Amino acid sequence: MTQSYAKGPETPAVRDITIGDALREAVADEPDRIALIAGDADPAARREWTYTELLDEAECLARALLGRFKPGERVAIWAPNIPEWVITEYGTALAGVVLVTVNPSYQPDEVKYVLNQSRAAGVLVMREFRGNRMAAHVESVRGECPDLREVILFDEWDNLIAEGRESDAALPDLKPTDPVMIQYTSGTTGFPKGALLHHRGLVNNAAHTAAIQGQQPGDVAVSIMPLFHTSGCVLAVLGCLAMRGTQVLPVMFDPGLTLELIETYKSCGLFGVPTMLIAIMEHPDFTSRDLSSLRLAASGGSTVPAALVQRLEEQLDVQFVILFGQTECSPVASMTHTDDSLEDKANTLGLPMPNTEVKIIDPETGETVPFGEKGEYCTRGYHVMLEYFDNPEATGETIDKDGWLHTGDLCSMDARGYTKIEGRPKDMIIRGGENIYPREIEELLFKHETVAEVAVVGLPDEKYGEIVSAFLRPAPGGAIDREALFAYLREHLSPQKTPTKWFEVGEFPLTGSGKIQKFVLRDQWQAGTFTEI
Repeated sequence: MTQSYAKGPETPAVRDITIGDALREAVADEPDRIALIAGDADPAARREWTYTELLDEAECLARALLGRFKPGERVAIWAPNIPEWVITEYGTALAGVVLVTVNPSYQPDEVKYVLNQSRAAGVLVMREFRGNRMAAHVESVRGECPDLREVILFDEWDNLIAEGRESDAALPDLKPTDPVMIQYTSGTTGFPKGALLHHRGLVNNAAHTAAIQGQQPGDVAVSIMPLFHTSGCVLAVLGCLAMRGTQVLPVMFDPGLTLELIETYKSCGLFGVPTMLIAIMEHPDFTSRDLSSLRLAASGGSTVPAALVQRLEEQLDVQFVILFGQTECSPVASMTHTDDSLEDKANTLGLPMPNTEVKIIDPETGETVPFGEKGEYCTRGYHVMLEYFDNPEATGETIDKDGWLHTGDLCSMDARGYTKIEGRPKDMIIRGGENIYPREIEELLFKHETVAEVAVVGLPDEKYGEIVSAFLRPAPGGAIDREALFAYLREHLSPQKTPTKWFEVGEFPLTGSGKIQKFVLRDQWQAGTFTEI
């Protein structure tokens, strides 16, 4: 074969199982193992659940919900990473209710959009978090959400569980292909779309990912990814379930607390997007904490600089893997393996997940391109979402008639089936008719000792249409020297790829899952937020 197509292994096989049944199996295997720990900043406030206790509370919640909602109805959750979020994930899955996840930083118009687009019949909401008056926001938009019948505060949790404990409602008989969750895309561009995901996709994808990245039965893992995102509620929660492990859950990401929790609970791995991993390595406690329990690290969600992979493996003596996918594919489609070479870990997305297919196509013709050529990454298999909820037009544009999910990511594939990210077509800079891909420039800049984080963006220009511009956050104690960086890039890149404009930033605008929002940088630049170096 000379075409960019690869198929993942047939083992482990895809299991036909629901989330609820997967939890019941874990209880049968490890009834007394600690499943969940609330990683509160105050050690005295930390709470624990065994697998038996977790299932009991989830079943109580399921019965309480069935007194208010019908299976198939949508119920939103608007809260940070509290243990009750995890219990709600299991409880809604047992009740056959579709869980709608909401970013805890959302403001009234954003939460109104999600509640209305999902036609949510209810919402479980935190009263307030980090100054965001979430319960008050829900009340302020409630009159504009015609499907919303129930607003349940997490303050009422104990009463809700007691209500379920007294109920004799029968839990429904569910199918693995039934919808279980609506996850809204991160919104790097435009309005987010609601990916409707099913039990089978989430349970299997989490289990396969955990196994490939090297997690072992009974492992403890500190979970720093947000639960409203698939990296948190699927890879962390259900991956831990698959391994009968213990999940330690801080309410929000804090690098200092993360380091303390790793030391205290002997976490097996460090799993987060690049911005999180960089923040942990820059924290003053990084060199003083006992991190010897760490043997694994994983990242994804955005481009992972090759230099970061090397730094983590060398400084922590861990096996690093790269995860690649998106919410719409439950979420991992390709990943590297722990025994891959450093070169493959640093420069590729690895191989297709078990029981999935990947191909690289010409976006214009739809034809599979030869090995080594750039094109759109497409994936097919058990992991593909059911649809974009109530959005058949967007669904048809994303999933073709043969079941291929078109990701919109620009990649290439080698003859082994390893793919390499080349960027996103929307990120591509067209300077004077020439296509320039930011990733190549970002990788080089990230390697420079004075640069902590970087985003290369195309800004409008009358002469060239677009010009290459670099937004840089300096490394701790460092300073951005435009001339030095310009000379450094010219040693490696042709002149047209070298940034024309340079900007220093204190922090980057991020999506809830940690991706840099380049369109926000463009908007901020146009609004005059940045001064050129």
